[in-house]
Amino acid sequence: MNYHLFQIVNAAAGRSDLVDDVFEWSAVWLIYVLVATAAVPVLARLRRGRAALVRVVVSLGLAFAVGQAVAALSTEVRPFQTHPVHQLIPHAAGASLPSDHATAAFAVAFAVGAFLSRRWGVALSVLATIIGFARVWTGVHYPGDILAGALIAATAVATIGVVARAYDGRTSRRLDTTA
Repeated sequence: MNYHLFQIVNAAAGRSDLVDDVFEWSAVWLIYVLVATAAVPVLARLRRGRAALVRVVVSLGLAFAVGQAVAALSTEVRPFQTHPVHQLIPHAAGASLPSDHATAAFAVAFAVGAFLSRRWGVALSVLATIIGFARVWTGVHYPGDILAGALIAATAVATIGVVARAYDGRTSRRLDTTA
């Protein structure tokens, strides 16, 4: 099924230079736009405290660490290594699962949504989805690689959210007993 979905998306590549150019740019550069855009709610929130920023950064770090562990255990190679594809951007051979771009993009988007601003989180999630789709379009990832990155990101953000709530609850109980 993963390869079949890949074929559906990647088969459309190479038909229109303009469309290919948009997805090539998105696959490589949109992640930088996403991070720069995420800076807006981060900077707005800094005045009120740094706890949310720490949660965003730790979520990204956890997602990246888990993604690297999954990649080390994965035997899934990139589509262009085993199948004829329309590969539109250069990429080294190696582990395909999960997509680092998708993991990072979704981790930032979900963390901003969870800890800073739902509205900004939704907008960043749209950008992360475009990045993921572009990585498939350009022939360097399977759809499952993108989904795995999104799931790793969601799990990392949820884990940090649970830990943060426990920490906040413990801290507020400690403050209540000292007051």
